Amino acid sequence: MGKSKELSVDLKKRIIDLNKSGKSLGAISKQLQVPRATVQTIIRKYKVHGTVVSLPRSGRKRKLSHAAERRLVRMVKSQPRITKKQVCKDLEADGTQVSVSTVKRVLHRHGLRGCRARKKPLLQKRHLKTRLKFAADHMDKDKTFWRKVLWSDETKIELFGHNTQQYVWRRKGEAFNPRNTMPTVKHGGGSIMLWGCFAASGTGSLQKVNGIMKKEDYLQILQENLKPSARRLGLGRSWVLQQDNDPKHTSKVVKEWLNQARIKVLEWPSQSPDLNPIENMWTVLKKRVHARKPSHLAELHQFCQEEWSNIRPEACQELVDGYQKRLVAVKMAKGHVTKY
Repeated sequence: MGKSKELSVDLKKRIIDLNKSGKSLGAISKQLQVPRATVQTIIRKYKVHGTVVSLPRSGRKRKLSHAAERRLVRMVKSQPRITKKQVCKDLEADGTQVSVSTVKRVLHRHGLRGCRARKKPLLQKRHLKTRLKFAADHMDKDKTFWRKVLWSDETKIELFGHNTQQYVWRRKGEAFNPRNTMPTVKHGGGSIMLWGCFAASGTGSLQKVNGIMKKEDYLQILQENLKPSARRLGLGRSWVLQQDNDPKHTSKVVKEWLNQARIKVLEWPSQSPDLNPIENMWTVLKKRVHARKPSHLAELHQFCQEEWSNIRPEACQELVDGYQKRLVAVKMAKGHVTKY
């Protein structure tokens, strides 16, 4: 016997109205052509719940108990890289057989979703220690100190954005339609290496590096660009250079020149790009340049120079003035990587 069709809300309301008007169950049943037992059930539910709308039903019994769900969540939190299939196997080994979709629903219900792991520098114990020390030593520095820092770094930018992603709207079976594909070129169609610097007052020099940069090349870049950039940005005399601990940066010849030029260098913790706000500047630069779709390397370099100079000083100052948040984040993460 098939499942009977549920009465509409309007019909249920008519049953309640007739009951309130004083009509008997039999009269209501005869007038509306509804079984007497159904009329009685609707009236009884209305008196208990005060509504004729169908209430949520319990549904099928869950495959996983609350205790099993908590165990599943603990398993995934302790092993973030475990796959759904492996979770199913582990549960099956303990006598609980569930599907991959069940595991997925349970994890979603607890706010856990599969995401791509972010690529971050490998941090060893010594790195964590130096990062925490840097945060502690500079936590009391105010905005005035950070506005006197000249931030510097190198980056590689590819002609066609080898690592960019593009999403499209398409139907099943249309994945390889030319309109839905993203053309690629080996090695990103070529790339250029750039050295740049900036401060809270704006962007400084942006220099193209020819070939593989050696310590002599780096020294020449510093000699030609550091002091002119500091003067142009109005840093005065007591400014500080920030650079990472790349072997070229810490080479003897570079250290000697910095000492002779009386340029102070900010002591820097290794493996800490998240503490250098110029990384955010590189992201802005690459997005703007790729939006202009350069067609060759010379045009790529030209667009980089133009977009670097177009970054507003206000954006630079906002980035630097919020620097203490990075230090707090490092402390909260106990030296591990942060969202920056």
